[in-house]
Amino acid sequence: MTEPRFDWTASVRVRSDDPTVVDWIEEALRPEATREVPRARAELRRGTGGALELAIFARDSGAMRAALNTYLGWIHLSFATARAADRSR
Repeated sequence: MTEPRFDWTASVRVRSDDPTVVDWIEEALRPEATREVPRARAELRRGTGGALELAIFARDSGAMRAALNTYLGWIHLSFATARAADRSR
């Protein structure tokens, strides 16, 4: 039996003026990106200028929506946490 294909793809590029913030986000997302999920998968890599590139591959639109919502939520939370930490110094 043939595995269903990952026909849906999305790319997200994460940048910050502070390279340490991008490092933190990568560390936070790396365990999630390596998790096995039945209908979607994600890959992280460093892009040009120190940006973090997230690629999401999904088998259907519902899996893509769920994966994008999840990863974008985590990225947003990471930036909000970095801003709050910076203000508390």
